[in-house]
Amino acid sequence: MIAKLALVAAVARLRDAGIEAPAGDARALLAHAMQIAPERLSLQIGEVLSPAQQARFEAAISARQTRQPVSQIIGHRLFFGRRFTVTPDTLDPRPETEALILAALGAPFSRVLDLGTGTGAILLSLLAERPGATGLASDLSPAALAVARQNALALGLDERAEFRLSDWYQAISGQFDLIVSNPPYIALDEMEGLEPEVRGHEPHLALTDFADGLSAYRLIAAGAPAHLHPGGRLIVEIGPSQGRAVAGFFRAAGFEAVRVLPDLDGRDRLVTGDWPGCDISRPLA
Repeated sequence: MIAKLALVAAVARLRDAGIEAPAGDARALLAHAMQIAPERLSLQIGEVLSPAQQARFEAAISARQTRQPVSQIIGHRLFFGRRFTVTPDTLDPRPETEALILAALGAPFSRVLDLGTGTGAILLSLLAERPGATGLASDLSPAALAVARQNALALGLDERAEFRLSDWYQAISGQFDLIVSNPPYIALDEMEGLEPEVRGHEPHLALTDFADGLSAYRLIAAGAPAHLHPGGRLIVEIGPSQGRAVAGFFRAAGFEAVRVLPDLDGRDRLVTGDWPGCDISRPLA
């Protein structure tokens, strides 16, 4: 079958399945099946698909019809300009999380702690942007840590990134200039309202605290002072309705200059705070 005809048929199938952007998803999956870069698809759309390519495309479209995310089907996702391996054991790195990277890069740091790292996208993006920095990433999931290690190796950051199995700060020692986290913040009673791609295919442990959505923030804010250098920072991603509550946890823990910051769509997305003091003897990257 000619690739163009296969694409047309696939778009119709995805549209019938209720996929929001059937054309874009079908094109991404066809490029994956043809084992070419997405930007080359227009140049090769008139080619005849080989039996192997047809089989890969059929499997990919069938998986997408079940609402499996495109990133899981093709096995990777671009985040902050870099390619990260994605599996069903990790959250799909989302564009709105790039706001956290931008906020973190707004001040110097040399040592970073990433709590609940998942794919490692946050820590590894920060290390890639700051060549002098090192970091430690933790997660409760051994499978997620394996993916994060794989991403560190692929990006050439494995010598500057350490990964540790830990329930938040449980197995963490030492102090850091910057602590970052995108913790599970979906309340249990909100889970049913999530899109099928999220609710049915991403790890629930990384999505919800099975309570009010704020449990992780209470622990992160309370434990951060013991792990921050004077003048260090804490930055977390939040749900759009959680800014006031999380900022309150930060202030109660003793943080100064606490702010709620928006993402590019104008929705509350981050809470940041500074730990009091300044250690001028500490070199920064």
